[in-house]
Amino acid sequence: MDLFMSHPSKAFGLTELTRILGLNKATCHAILSTMARYGFLAQDPRSKAYRLGPSIAAAGIAAFAQFPVLEFARPELEALGRELKLGCGVLGRSGEQLVLLANYGIPQPLHFPYQQGLRLPAIAPLGACFIAWSSAGKLNQWLHAAQAHLGEWDEELDKRLRISVIGIRARGFEVTLISDAERRFEQELAKPKENWSLEEVADHARRYREQLCESNYHLDRIEKGRRYHVANIAVPVFGDGEEPELVISAGSISNPISAEDILAVAQRLQHAAERITEAARATLGFPGHHAE
Repeated sequence: MDLFMSHPSKAFGLTELTRILGLNKATCHAILSTMARYGFLAQDPRSKAYRLGPSIAAAGIAAFAQFPVLEFARPELEALGRELKLGCGVLGRSGEQLVLLANYGIPQPLHFPYQQGLRLPAIAPLGACFIAWSSAGKLNQWLHAAQAHLGEWDEELDKRLRISVIGIRARGFEVTLISDAERRFEQELAKPKENWSLEEVADHARRYREQLCESNYHLDRIEKGRRYHVANIAVPVFGDGEEPELVISAGSISNPISAEDILAVAQRLQHAAERITEAARATLGFPGHHAE
């Protein structure tokens, strides 16, 4: 399912799937036939190739019940993507992972960081826009997990991450910068794979996070008159609780942008987040407060 979800517009033949997934033809055919029988895959009657089927849509809608605010984000981000001519995405937390739930206005489906269904570890420095409004206990857990791959405690890294979180909370939005780590990760995701391996993708994501710890990932000071190579601008969306339910963001920024443009995009995202929360609370009956 991960393979099909990562290539939503592509149809795969049996031979291609057996090669990519590393399965023998009989086993692969049995799995595909069962999934097609129940509508999770659809088979073209002429080419016999498989693609995602209608039952996946129903399963997706059921899964989205975990993120009730998401329904109200779609019209806001579709409009914002068209207006800003940028890619917009919605990120959710699921256990120890960050998951890209939806994207809008992306010219290339696999354009990092907006690959549909992309999963990243919810470990520093990733997920800062969530953690900035979380409890002190969750913040400390996030900070300590960041250094698990290091041989000894890095005081400078800890200080840098804390400064970033404080800045995000104070401003109300997160800004991340394009780095070599991101470029390498994007190249790995874009490579044609002879074999599809969730473990391999997870390993690339792990290395990406570790490399980000060595780079200037967060933009902590936005100085007027300067231009920045921005990867992503993100703001929290609140629902039924004090912590963010979702994070919405704008990215796919091809050229350096000014400090003024960063602030303008962030403001548009913040206004969109407020409208999403208001609509969700009015419809779903959420309480009308969250931690400032």
